[in-house]
Amino acid sequence: MRVGLSLLTLVPGEVGGAETSARGLARGLAEAGTLEYTAFTPPAAPGAGEGLPETVVTEYRDARTLRQRFVATTLAALRPGRLRERFAGLDAVHYPLTIAVPPLDLPAAVTVHDLQHLDHPELFSRAERLWRARTHERSARAADAVIVPSQFVRRRAVELLGLPPERVHAIPWGVDHERFRPGDEAREPFLLYPARPWPHKNHARLYEAFARLREERPELRLVLTGGGHEGRVVPAGVEVRGHVSLDELASLYRRAAALVFPSLYEGFGQPPLEALACGTPVAASNLPAIAEVVGEAAALFDPNDPEDIAAVVGGVLDAPERFAAAGPPQAARFTWAETARRHEAVYAGLT
Repeated sequence: MRVGLSLLTLVPGEVGGAETSARGLARGLAEAGTLEYTAFTPPAAPGAGEGLPETVVTEYRDARTLRQRFVATTLAALRPGRLRERFAGLDAVHYPLTIAVPPLDLPAAVTVHDLQHLDHPELFSRAERLWRARTHERSARAADAVIVPSQFVRRRAVELLGLPPERVHAIPWGVDHERFRPGDEAREPFLLYPARPWPHKNHARLYEAFARLREERPELRLVLTGGGHEGRVVPAGVEVRGHVSLDELASLYRRAAALVFPSLYEGFGQPPLEALACGTPVAASNLPAIAEVVGEAAALFDPNDPEDIAAVVGGVLDAPERFAAAGPPQAARFTWAETARRHEAVYAGLT
């Protein structure tokens, strides 16, 4: 069985956890897959196949920003002919980045990472909501199988998109245990939050909570990673690192006193999982998807309440050993090889 992974809409560093999951899946399939795979990658992301046989689709417009991605996907939808020729000979196709580009007359699986634009429409402009309706929702409804990263997203996909439950498969993401693992680094007095400053990432309430924590812990710092923070004013004690390599991120996890993750909406929760794998104490939002990932290994708070965020983070900082010990066994349940195995079962059911 020949399966194609269409990664054409990938913009490196700009699509958050969707990129992490797409690359992790490709790596898992390259290492543990039993079917015949080809990763179709855009000019902006050669190597995104992560070890799978790869075809760089030069007919797809080069897109290195989200605006360019919009133009490229629009042109691909209007003129898909030459793109379709690249996918000849496949038995099935998977779109891990949700948007079915190019549309093919083949059995298809589509990954839906979340339905935030429907659950929290106030966080999106009208144009963004319309674009997601025409790309994300249309792709999911047309797919033979829909893959989601959590039971939470599965429930929302069935409820909000009207998808038949038997077509929606919840498959958790994995974690790179070779990179994200406990180490010998000494813990330092800083909290880590790896997230772009998107509205749902809730930085403003985190800053309020951090100010409360600093009243009793003046040495405490808050380290932010991820793009988009440039030019933004941050409170005293906050350090902006911007984009960091995965190795540097792993080092930050191992040195941080705790990961704080106050997001208002998640379809999975990859940073808490990576932190658990590193033995980092975790304090995170009490969202359903995050709770699925962390189990009993993390302390959860109400992300809408800065006082609760501060109190729970303070409790973790007062008892780090308990949370540090609980993390790696919980994270061990999540591997990209298992993610790949479960995807293969879905692919096999397409034909």
